[in-house]
Amino acid sequence: MAVVCVIGSSNTDMVIKGDKLPAPGETVIGGTFLMNPGGKGANQAVAAVRLAKGAPSTTITFVATVGNDVFGQQARQQFEREGIRTDFVTTDADEPSGVALIGVDNQGENCIMVASGANARLGQAQVAQALAALTDAATAVVLLQLETPLPTVDYAIRQSYERGIRVVLNPAPAQSLDPIILSCLYVITPNETEAELLTGVRVTGETTARQAAQRLHESGVPNVIITLGARGAYLSTPAEASLIATPPVTAVDSTAAGDCFNGALAVALAEGLALPEAVRFACKAASISVTRLGAQTSLPYRHEVDALPVLTSPSH
Repeated sequence: MAVVCVIGSSNTDMVIKGDKLPAPGETVIGGTFLMNPGGKGANQAVAAVRLAKGAPSTTITFVATVGNDVFGQQARQQFEREGIRTDFVTTDADEPSGVALIGVDNQGENCIMVASGANARLGQAQVAQALAALTDAATAVVLLQLETPLPTVDYAIRQSYERGIRVVLNPAPAQSLDPIILSCLYVITPNETEAELLTGVRVTGETTARQAAQRLHESGVPNVIITLGARGAYLSTPAEASLIATPPVTAVDSTAAGDCFNGALAVALAEGLALPEAVRFACKAASISVTRLGAQTSLPYRHEVDALPVLTSPSH
């Protein structure tokens, strides 16, 4: 049985949609208010389980820590309703559940502030138990982000690598990483901002994406995917490099697009797709998510992605 093990954060998102995002010191009167389950880890777990619906032999496990409050209780109930395995979602008695405050403008751009709360308590022992439950390394994929303690992320990557489990790292929010950790990854999936922080290359298109990808290869990462928003994703492997297009859509809210992409990518890899096909699948899923408001509420199901036409991109 294929398994996607998502290790990461769970938050409650409080979203205000308005005409513009506020500048420092500015108050903006917004319009629509939404309160939704979120957190990069939780978003990616929900994306994965919805997109694995067409593959009943794929299990989605989530490893996270929530607070002993209404937000934590609601999050756990949501994971169970979605069909996510929650054996390794623990409740911290002292810290509140994570919360994110999100502003979205009329172009679909967003700004986010996060109070980590119980996410900061996600520890190595919890990760060790979850990894021990992955009995078939060949069909397992571990998916991580950077909204939980870096020592825990470091431990999860090293332990997964030693067990022969493929690791997908979404290096968000952006921060510097140990080169030893980078060499333990199967694939890294930065956006333009994160790629610049990791490599020093300002990514503005395919040419600079290629340069940034080369820097990451030199740091030891075998496979690099730089997400480029509406332009798609730049995939670079030892064997090939190509810009993979995303379907043209009208964006409403980009809040969880990257999380959708990563959850979809992990599912596709666990199902045995090669990287180019997995990236195409992820681009299609993310293109649907940006047409909807919210984080988890925007995440599509497998049948919606399968209904989109197949896109092809020339290799370079």
